[in-house]
Amino acid sequence: MSIPDETPPSTALPRNVRLLGLTSLVNDIASEMIFPLLPKFLLGVLGGDKLFLGVIEGIAESTASLLKLFAGAWSDRLGRRKGFVVFGYLLAALARPLIGIAAAPWHVLAARFSDRVGKGVRTAPRDALIAESVPPGIRGRAFGFHRAMDHLGAAIGPLLATGFLFLWPGEYRALFLLTLIPGLLVVSIAIFGLREPPRESSPQVNTRPASASEPVHRSASRSHFDPRFRWLLAAIVVFTLGNSSDAFLLVRAEELGVAPVWLPTLWCAFHLMKSGGNLIAGRITDRVGPRPMLLGGWIAYALIYAGFAFATAAWHAWALFGVYALHYAVTEPAEKTLVAEYAGARRGLAFGWFNFALGIVALPANLLCGALYRSHGAAGAFGLGAALAVIASVILTRLYSARQQSIQPGEEDVAVG
Repeated sequence: MSIPDETPPSTALPRNVRLLGLTSLVNDIASEMIFPLLPKFLLGVLGGDKLFLGVIEGIAESTASLLKLFAGAWSDRLGRRKGFVVFGYLLAALARPLIGIAAAPWHVLAARFSDRVGKGVRTAPRDALIAESVPPGIRGRAFGFHRAMDHLGAAIGPLLATGFLFLWPGEYRALFLLTLIPGLLVVSIAIFGLREPPRESSPQVNTRPASASEPVHRSASRSHFDPRFRWLLAAIVVFTLGNSSDAFLLVRAEELGVAPVWLPTLWCAFHLMKSGGNLIAGRITDRVGPRPMLLGGWIAYALIYAGFAFATAAWHAWALFGVYALHYAVTEPAEKTLVAEYAGARRGLAFGWFNFALGIVALPANLLCGALYRSHGAAGAFGLGAALAVIASVILTRLYSARQQSIQPGEEDVAVG
């Protein structure tokens, strides 16, 4: 178990962390104004079908996952993060409103693809920037604050969209076009507010130009990390394989008797609890260490999914969603704190691998859950998620005994060709 840093818990969060929290809040307001309405717009207005909706989301998320890995490694090589963050937010800010002028389903695909490219470019460098902007002793609080702002934006966005459509029913295109305003606000904050933190002098990050013939597997290699990082990635992959989209939980809530009119309220309350919980859990992570928090959160997840599998009443859904929000709050700061702890100076690449692992397993996880839900009902779908969370927890305990190995100075290359 790692020994928490001696940094006083009262230390104020630095400017970069506060501004990145604000950018995530505003960006998620814009994103979540669109996302809940996108299926209806695609199917009802543009005449698309459910298969094409799946194609859009599959291509978009897979692209983002791959780019997170390469953008993180590339930011390590250049020794700079801000440019990736600014470009990623700018691309998303310009792409989202284009859905408002879409005339065919493939236009939505192009816009979502561009939006997810922006997410892929910015995510790992942004997480590395957070880790590098704070002392190790308050990383949990920093990541907890960032995730809290993200979830708060995800709660506000749908409420604003609901209010807009209440006043102007059916004006989806106008609503989508209006997301340009918060998008440009995010870009302005990133350009004029963020600062590159001083780079660590050891180990030295290689900044030589990458050769076009350099193998991609070498440039994004995990072999230079603390050995515990590989065990952490393995545990995360197993856990994520059983962590399907929360859309399935909304389906389950409706099956249990939650009226459709109350689903947006349930979703908003869920995000608000995640937001508040992250602020508290981030501080606790700094006090007790990230591994116990992550282990406890995954065990809680197993119990929650078992609850969803065998619940029988609407109030069960409300209660389980509340506890599920606490699972998010406990695990999100802990995961990213562990990644930063095991990454050394290669934080961009480490967060790239972390986000890549989350994204690339999401597609099979959702396909598996959907197939089991159709063939074996809620017990099969959520029962598998619970079982995989237990297996991931067992793998996570390997972190306690994995011996930390030193990194040789000659093994510094993380350039992306």
